[in-house]
Amino acid sequence: MPQLSVWEKESFFAPVDILIAGSGLVGLWSAWYLKKANPSLSITIVDRGIIPTGASTRNAGFSCWGSLTELIADRTRMGEEEMLGLVEMRYKGLRRINKTFGNKEIGYEQHGGYELIAESQGMDINELRSQIDLFNRRLKKIVKEQKAFRLRDDKLTGFGFGGVSHLIENRTEGQLHSGKLCQALLRKVQSMGVTVLNNIEIKSYEKINGELLLDTDRGFSLTARQLLICTNAFARQLLPGLDIEPARGQVLVTSPIEGLPFKGCFHYDEGYYYFRNLGDRVLLGGARNKDLVTENTEEMALTDKIQQELERYLRETILPGRTYQIEHRWSGIMGMGIGKLPILQSFNEQVFCAVRMSGMGVALSPVIGEKVANLMQGK
Repeated sequence: MPQLSVWEKESFFAPVDILIAGSGLVGLWSAWYLKKANPSLSITIVDRGIIPTGASTRNAGFSCWGSLTELIADRTRMGEEEMLGLVEMRYKGLRRINKTFGNKEIGYEQHGGYELIAESQGMDINELRSQIDLFNRRLKKIVKEQKAFRLRDDKLTGFGFGGVSHLIENRTEGQLHSGKLCQALLRKVQSMGVTVLNNIEIKSYEKINGELLLDTDRGFSLTARQLLICTNAFARQLLPGLDIEPARGQVLVTSPIEGLPFKGCFHYDEGYYYFRNLGDRVLLGGARNKDLVTENTEEMALTDKIQQELERYLRETILPGRTYQIEHRWSGIMGMGIGKLPILQSFNEQVFCAVRMSGMGVALSPVIGEKVANLMQGK
């Protein structure tokens, strides 16, 4: 890169109060809350990609807070109190998105959500009803529904799925356009005076004379009073000790399906499989539990094993007997770990992080952004 001009040094690359690493959903919401609380703050967001390249613009566009079998598994792993706390954060985050943006602005549609229980899972109907009743009692104060989950086997015939014995409905779920949500947030923070720099990676940082000097891959350094790391799955590059692992999520989209018989967001197998209608197309993702070791990676490349499994599930379960083509394939990188709660941490009075969204960044980012903004301001 050529030498910076004095104009560039005193504008785009000037020292700032806060530098945020990562321009995904968490970084954007954090900037928004910081500027709302203190409009005089100078804030720059830096991202190594041309656009956010982790999960924020590469997810499935679900507006959801958790399927029944996922929550059952979470209760076993983390305990009921933490599981309910996580659901509450997700639900609040989704409500904030809907209050902040118009439906058209972010491509939001409310078609509800469902979970498929396959015949091969062998779940007893009485046990299933018992779990639905139990979770409905636990969740009604959080999601403001007497019956968040409902058994809706009556819809199975109309949807045309193969090998599915039970269907659980969650009417609070919706779907949105992830790219439009990121664009809408970007417009908001830029209108507030936040600078966003792309194609720059923060390689390291050090404290000099009370300020943070951040080394970049572009041959120059940036200076900030505080640093907020929101790079999610890639956070260990700057914070090596974090309990966070990259997890690839692969996705495909079909050609238009004439007379597609369903609308909504659908989950299967503790949320490892997920699909939705995208207009009259089907978007399907997941299946990483079929090869967890390989899928714990930062590489965006698609793999035959997962893509073939997604195609099998599409062919046998979602669209049996239908004719279609696969028109799009991609992957995104989520931030996972041994724990499932987001990592919201202050390392000292100048360095902070908000990472590990565990595949629920859409729902969690508004709440986590506000929490970390408060933490950075000593609230």
